[in-house]
Amino acid sequence: MKEITFTNAHRRAHFEFFNGMNHPHFNLCANVDITDFLRRIKAENLPFTPAMVWRLSKCANDIPEFRQRIRGEKIVEHEAVHPSFSTATDEADVFSFCEVKYQPDEAAFIADAKNVIEKMRTDPIIEDEPGRDDYLFLSSIPWVSFTGLTHAMSYHPHDSVPRITWGKYFTQGEKIMMPLAVQVHHALVDGRHVGRYFQAVETFTRF
Repeated sequence: MKEITFTNAHRRAHFEFFNGMNHPHFNLCANVDITDFLRRIKAENLPFTPAMVWRLSKCANDIPEFRQRIRGEKIVEHEAVHPSFSTATDEADVFSFCEVKYQPDEAAFIADAKNVIEKMRTDPIIEDEPGRDDYLFLSSIPWVSFTGLTHAMSYHPHDSVPRITWGKYFTQGEKIMMPLAVQVHHALVDGRHVGRYFQAVETFTRF
């Protein structure tokens, strides 16, 4: 982890402008092509959620702005950020958080994720580790091909952890499309960065 200082005057002004707002977040929803991704995981018998979480996390880790966080008056950039994603439980009809350490090796991540998901079924948790901000918050709404989304979150003090959510995939012509929503803190992440993220996800789900 390293501390970030915006030395460019315009970049600093951009940060201060959005960071001073009561609601400095924006959320972008779009459909992404997962045709090849589904074909591959079915052929290799891979579980959908861990495989999707790994891809979405890798694309986020590859963009520095998605690893930056606001801590009081400071800005820090983590070497890696780790997914905390929603998963079903056997204890109630509401979700549990499921934290898995991000690692570049897909097979190792999926193996770890499967173990943690199984544990959360009977021993669910609803809170992440206090004091940490090296997370990516991921969730799914597999019943709805949504076109918009808002998140419950604390605005004071500002929470700068990105929220990434996918929905029910659907057929569009010869392609299978999936709605994807990305919510970020505008003082750290601009539209250009979110655009790069969507482009990376689309590229990375093709084989």
